[in-house]
Amino acid sequence: MSQDGAGRNERDHLSENQSPTASNDSAGLVSETWNYPKSNVIKVFATFWSFLMMGANDSAYGPLLPYIESHYNLTYLVVSLVFLSPLAGYALAAVFSNRLLVKFGQRGMAIVSPGCHLIAYIVNCVQPPYPVLVVSFIFAGLGNGLADSAWNAWIGGMKNSSQILGVLHGFYGIGAVLSPLIASFMIADSGLPWNYFYYIMVGGAAIEISWCVFAFWEARGQKSSTMDELDDVNEKVPGLREVLFKKPSARITWIGAVFLLGYMGLEVALSGWIVTFMREIRHGKSFSSSMTSTGFWLGITFGRVVLGFVSPLIGEQLSITIYLALEIIFCLILYLVPDFYAGAIAVSLQGFFLGPMFPAVVVVATKLLPTRLHVTSIAFMAAFGGGGAAVLPFAVGAIAQAKGVEVLLPFVLALSGALILLWQGIPRIPRSRREDSETDSRMPNRETTTPSIMPGVDGVADIETGQEK
Repeated sequence: MSQDGAGRNERDHLSENQSPTASNDSAGLVSETWNYPKSNVIKVFATFWSFLMMGANDSAYGPLLPYIESHYNLTYLVVSLVFLSPLAGYALAAVFSNRLLVKFGQRGMAIVSPGCHLIAYIVNCVQPPYPVLVVSFIFAGLGNGLADSAWNAWIGGMKNSSQILGVLHGFYGIGAVLSPLIASFMIADSGLPWNYFYYIMVGGAAIEISWCVFAFWEARGQKSSTMDELDDVNEKVPGLREVLFKKPSARITWIGAVFLLGYMGLEVALSGWIVTFMREIRHGKSFSSSMTSTGFWLGITFGRVVLGFVSPLIGEQLSITIYLALEIIFCLILYLVPDFYAGAIAVSLQGFFLGPMFPAVVVVATKLLPTRLHVTSIAFMAAFGGGGAAVLPFAVGAIAQAKGVEVLLPFVLALSGALILLWQGIPRIPRSRREDSETDSRMPNRETTTPSIMPGVDGVADIETGQEK
C-alpha cells in the first residue's frame, strides 16, 4: 500500500468510526487534534455550539425563576422542581450514553441530544401547566447529559485536550452569559412573558440539531454484518461494570463523578438562586439582580478560557485545590459584606475560579486512566455529575422554603469545603504523565487502519506506586 493511500484510508477511518472503540491506544493511529483529520474542524465547532446551548439552558433558571414562581403562584419548594426534574434525564444519560455511543456512534448522539432540547423548548413556549413544564425539563436534562458525556469524552482524548476542553467549556460559559442577559432584557426590562425566552431557545436548538447531524453524519457506531459480530465487539468495549467496580479505574471514576456532581450542583445552585438572593437579601432592583447571574457566568467563561492555559503549568490536579480555596474566599466576601456591588463583584470572581474545574477533572482522568477506558469513564462522570445540577439547586430551594434564601451562601461554603476534601482522594498523576504531551502524538504513522481493542491495559499508571506498568 502506498503512503498516500494509507494516509487517506486512516483519515477515512477516523472520520467514519468515531465510536468508543476507536481509541488512540497503541494501535498505530496518529492522535486526533481539533483540526486533524480536517473533518474534525466542523465537528469541533458543532460541539462548541452544543455546549453554548447547554450553558444557555442551565443559566436561564436564575432570571426566569421569580417569574415562573409568580406566574404559577408557587412556593420555593415547588418551583425548585424545575431544578430537580432534569435529574431523571441525567440519570438516563449516565446509564445509556456508553451503549448509545457504541451502537449508534456520534451520529446517534448528534440526533438525540439536540432533539431532546428541541422538544423541551417547544413545550415551554406554550406556557404549559406546571406539571408538564416539569416533565419538559427532563428532556432538557437528557439532552444535556448525552451531549456532556459524548463531546467531553471525544475531545478529552485529543492531543492538547486541556486547552481544547477549556475552549469547549468556555462556549458553555458564553451561552450561560448570553442567556440571563437576553432573558433579563426580554422579561425584567421589556415586560414580556417568561415563555417568550424559549422561542429563542427553539431557534438555537434547531441550529444545534442541523449542525451536529451534518458534522457527525459519517460518525456511525460499530459496523457489523451480524449480531454475533456486534456482541463480540461489545464484549471488547469497556463497559460501566469495569470502570465502576474494577480497581484502580473505579476509584478514579467515582471520585471524578461525585466531584463533578458537587461542582455542577454548586455552579447551577449559585447561578440559579443568586438573583433571588440579591433581590431579597441585598435589596437590589430586578434588572440589576438579574445581571449578577450574567456576571457570574461571565466569570465562568473567562476562567475556563484564561485558566485553561494556566492549569497545565501548575498541574491540573493541584490547580483544582487552589481554585476552590480562592472561590471560598470570595464566597465569604459575598456572605459577610452586606453591599450589593461588592457582592456582585465577588460572585463574578467566584465564577472565574470555578470555571476551569470541569475541564481540569476530565484532563486528570485522561492522565490517570488507560486510553481504552476514557470514553466509558468520562461519559459516566459527565452524565452522573450533571445530576448535581438538578439535585443540589432543589435542595437549596427546599431549605430556603423553611429558612429563607439566605441559606444559599452557607450551603455553597460547605459544599466547596467538601469538594476540596474529596479531591484529596484522587490518585497522584505519575511523573511520566504530568507533561501535557501525549504518547500518541509521538508515535510514527503506521500502515494500519484498524484500531485494536486491547483486552489488556496499555500504559496504565499504577496509582498506588505512581509508576507505569
